[in-house]
Amino acid sequence: MIDWNPLLITFKLALITTILLLLIAIPIAYWLANTRSRLKPVAETFVSMPLVLPPTVIGFYMLLALSPSNGFGNWLDEWLGLRLVFSFEGLVLGSIIYSLPFMVHPIQAGFANLSPSLKNASYVMGKSKLTTLIRVLLPNIKPSLITGIILAFAHTIGEFGVVLMIGGNLSGKTRVASIAIYDEVESLNYGAANTYSLILFGITFAILLMVYLINGGYFNKTEGHD
Repeated sequence: MIDWNPLLITFKLALITTILLLLIAIPIAYWLANTRSRLKPVAETFVSMPLVLPPTVIGFYMLLALSPSNGFGNWLDEWLGLRLVFSFEGLVLGSIIYSLPFMVHPIQAGFANLSPSLKNASYVMGKSKLTTLIRVLLPNIKPSLITGIILAFAHTIGEFGVVLMIGGNLSGKTRVASIAIYDEVESLNYGAANTYSLILFGITFAILLMVYLINGGYFNKTEGHD
């Protein structure tokens, strides 16, 4: 009998991570798309690092930083009551860092491709920067937003190294589907591993297919023929 908890934890983690990432990525992407600061290459490098760093490297340094035996981790534990190591909250933090570029890059590209006249016209009409961002710019980059949301969600579902390092393998708490698959294979329980794998394969295939359909303008073309 398959344990559904790893799948439930995985999708809960992906959902929470994606929502928080969207809130974090929009201001970062907007700044990167519009700034002329000399620090832009440095900021873009930090954002993009999870694309090339082994996930175990990120997980290892997060484990060190957040451990109660170290200064920052001890401060979080004593002053804020937060113990992020081997906790679901730690998984969320690790997932946000690891999936950040998958949300930032599409949104940044969307902002960069917008005509400056949209923003200027809004300012001329007396709209504030925040109002312009929410009511003018974001509605005009919906495909980029949807792409970032879908990619971040799908990427979080497939995480292994980061979540294993920071969250461990606690049943019902931090044991996500990717770790469950690894455990079942090590136990030679290929039936359960196959079930987990097929579910994740089907969901990620559907998610990525949606990205390509959106980016290819399939939905808009279909609506145009009706």
